[in-house]
Amino acid sequence: MIGKITRAAVLIVAGLGAGSALAAPAYQMPFACGETWELHTYSGHNPQRAVDMNRSGDSGDPVVAAAAGTVVTRRDLGNSSYGRYLVVSHGSGYDTLYAHLDSFAVSVGQSVRQGQKLGNVGSTGGSTGPHLHFEQRYNSSAQSIRFNGNALPYYGTVYWTSKNTCGGGNVTGVVNTAGAPLNVRSGPGTGYAVVGSVNDGATVTIQCQMPGTTVTGTYGTSKIWDKIGSGRYIADAYVRTGSDGYVAPRCP
Repeated sequence: MIGKITRAAVLIVAGLGAGSALAAPAYQMPFACGETWELHTYSGHNPQRAVDMNRSGDSGDPVVAAAAGTVVTRRDLGNSSYGRYLVVSHGSGYDTLYAHLDSFAVSVGQSVRQGQKLGNVGSTGGSTGPHLHFEQRYNSSAQSIRFNGNALPYYGTVYWTSKNTCGGGNVTGVVNTAGAPLNVRSGPGTGYAVVGSVNDGATVTIQCQMPGTTVTGTYGTSKIWDKIGSGRYIADAYVRTGSDGYVAPRCP
């Protein structure tokens, strides 16, 4: 009994209930696999346990979901506070907040998977320069940040590399060509040999993604190519993945 009481007391001191510590989502950084960002925490931050993230030339960089959930807030506060921001609910009282966005890629009520694009880095609201203000919340209260099971040190600046969807996960897409089969290429571009085809409406598993020849398809113009097997690539412009950006790890 003493051991249980002691553990609960420690959790409460840390600002977490015993249940919340066990139920927290397996958060990852809100950026694509392999990207390294500069993370800033400081005692004068509001809220104090939030983190600001930036890197050189980050304006417009994709921001992705730290964990699977549902978009519950999408607001634009203009030139004040968070500016354009989103809140994603992960259930059981857990939310993540993404602020100062330049643009939105999702809508309220939309379900999102971990690693799915939510918007782009911006400098809206009270921001003085492009960066992402990020919070992990429990019952609307900001908690100490954890990524990949590791606690972010407070206070100061650290460099952190994202592992979001680095394992590949079960990232899938649905081919949509309005009828015709989609060519499968030996590499990420229209200049590579055709090595097969995928039927319209087929579900494909995306191992990784990389830039290649720009293609205009069902879902607009994109230079992203999806690797669906060894030496097998298809144009992402014809694949519905829930995002116009990268949703899977970058191909090496």
